[in-house]
Amino acid sequence: MKGDLFAGEFMVRAAVAPGMSVQNAKSIRYVVNGEMLARQGAMIAYRGNLQFERKGQGVGGMLKRAVTGEGLPLMKVRGQGEAWFAQEAQNVFVVDLEPGDVFTVNGRNVLCFDATLSYDIKTVKGAGMSGGGLFNSVFTGHGRLGLICEGHPLVLPVSPQQPVYVDTDAIVGWTADLRTSLHRSQSIGSMIRGGSGEAVQLKLEGEGFVVVRPSEATPQKPQQH
Repeated sequence: MKGDLFAGEFMVRAAVAPGMSVQNAKSIRYVVNGEMLARQGAMIAYRGNLQFERKGQGVGGMLKRAVTGEGLPLMKVRGQGEAWFAQEAQNVFVVDLEPGDVFTVNGRNVLCFDATLSYDIKTVKGAGMSGGGLFNSVFTGHGRLGLICEGHPLVLPVSPQQPVYVDTDAIVGWTADLRTSLHRSQSIGSMIRGGSGEAVQLKLEGEGFVVVRPSEATPQKPQQH
């Protein structure tokens, strides 16, 4: 069989190394030899001897759920084989964490990660209990983290001389040495975000980087059970 569909750019080649890699702009490939974790429902294909275990989110432990009801539904993948992960054709990116690194990320942007990484849900400091989306996933340890984003993310440097203000619905994540607080804009609400009246941003101060998605879409709605 011939045609553009079977052209080289679409054909999956043999894996060259274990672990996580970018398959294309919309999917991540993971060569499993042991175990890894991924977002529930994100597996689009696999081959080999793999088992998929849906993980509940109890009160404690690595997969705990915040009292707000926000969380990251995960599954554990075990065995030997290859699996591909994607989410609604969003763009994918890989972050390498080294010992001592701390990366805070919105749970909706997590696709998959190495089992060597530790994960927890924490309240964004300075945000208290105000507003949705202010409970984020905090990753530490040594390993790779696969992220998804609507469009190409913006990575903004933050310096002590120049803090950054981000729409709470647009933030993807930030690095360890940044301090967060809520900032109420002095602008007229109707001038912000297309007349939504939203006048509160997350202020990030210190030295590091903040990642923002190029979208003003509202956060995804909780799944109905």
